[in-house]
Amino acid sequence: MFGIASRRGTGSIFRAIKCYSTAAENTPLKVAVIGSGPAGFYTAYRLLEKLPGTQVDMYESLPVPYGLARFGVAPDHPEVKNCQDKFNEVAQYPGFQFFGNVAIGKDEETLVALKENYNSVVFAYGSSEDRQLGIPGEDLPGVFSAREFVGWYNGLPEHSGLNPPLEDAEDVVIIGNGNVALDVARMLLCNLDKIKSTDITEESFEVLKKSKVKRVRIVARRGLLQSAFTTKEIRELVKEPGSAMEPLEDEYIESYKPFIPLLGRATKRLTQVLEKAPKENEAKTGPITKSWRLDYLQSPVQFFPHPANPKLLSGTKFGKNTLIQDNITSPATVLSTGEEIIHKSELAFRSIGYKALPLKGMDKLEISFDERRGMIPNDLGRVVGKSDRGYGEPLYGLYVAGWVKNGPTGVIATTMRESFEVAETLIEDYYKNRLDTSHKPGFEGVKPVLKTPPVTWDDWLKIEKIENERGASLGKPRSKFTDTAEMLKIVE
Repeated sequence: MFGIASRRGTGSIFRAIKCYSTAAENTPLKVAVIGSGPAGFYTAYRLLEKLPGTQVDMYESLPVPYGLARFGVAPDHPEVKNCQDKFNEVAQYPGFQFFGNVAIGKDEETLVALKENYNSVVFAYGSSEDRQLGIPGEDLPGVFSAREFVGWYNGLPEHSGLNPPLEDAEDVVIIGNGNVALDVARMLLCNLDKIKSTDITEESFEVLKKSKVKRVRIVARRGLLQSAFTTKEIRELVKEPGSAMEPLEDEYIESYKPFIPLLGRATKRLTQVLEKAPKENEAKTGPITKSWRLDYLQSPVQFFPHPANPKLLSGTKFGKNTLIQDNITSPATVLSTGEEIIHKSELAFRSIGYKALPLKGMDKLEISFDERRGMIPNDLGRVVGKSDRGYGEPLYGLYVAGWVKNGPTGVIATTMRESFEVAETLIEDYYKNRLDTSHKPGFEGVKPVLKTPPVTWDDWLKIEKIENERGASLGKPRSKFTDTAEMLKIVE
């Protein structure tokens, strides 16, 4: 029995695999990968490289691939999207097939069919649900999730109609201070000339052009030393032209001063960036028309509707906290002081994390799912089954990679490393004869239960070609389709 929800690999991703002499060595595997984001592609790449002759079929609910690399990376970070070039190379392998517009797990029949028709299945479908605050007013029209907002400006079809009323708002509060929260802040504050030639959608660019947002407040419930953002991201926001960081409150600075001699190198760099922010403000040329600030030790309590405009809020109430921490290595405990404060905010963005949802059919396959953490319990990437005493034994042949494995943490490089480790785990099980290596029909066995016609890789290339052509006429790398029906018309 496994007492933890997820064990990460501790060895090198290049650890040697002992090749056992078994009949399995000569039996090509058929592997289904659910999800076409970085985790799915890096797992597929490792399998195709290490096990020649393997057939990897990738299933994606959208007609287009790349997952968060396409829909979750800020438009002004094109270098992060370069991983798509590698994924395109993977798609050229003889043993690779892509089936888009196929929602595995929307009904239990599709997931069961995958298990029956492949030697192995890899769950790499990411975290698609927002974590909720669970406070009054959270359902008001002026409250948005960061995930929706990021998906909107990146062209994710399900959020193409979001259109937040930025033209009516001057004050915005962002709850949470991870890198996604900083992405949201940067898009609200940025110089639009900087992003005009990126792959931001034309519709969202037009909305941002009309934005009246002048002040952005980023609020976290814990202290400055517990900030979730990285040094790179906060430095970029500090240097953003046309906007200035407001000085940190003395109480936030005083709370970490006793720990300065004990801080690690990364945390020291982060605090130094914040300390130098006033000098960065002074060094900026051109007018400063917007501002932003970091607030700590505040938990959201309630959102209030605007008295005149139903699309907006009037403010957000926060409860003040204090942090109890004996030393830099001990856990920090957050306690409420009982005090409350209301911040003026016409709009609010919730950025407190994502979680994965279970797929229909998992129960039938005896797959555990951790509802609280929003992930599939696993041991080094092996899905574990259900047990009356907790998590059961590994279900050999079923694997999990990416955010649905560990939770929504880490950058694409982290996902690559851990996806390689999951592939190595699968390969190890193959050589140790733990997998069913009998002949499997693969896609031909799944095809009869599909409700929608699949989009192939060649179909996707047709969509991409038109996106690139549309973008070229606008001076952009691409102009994304934001409507699934439009994508499918191209490949009919």
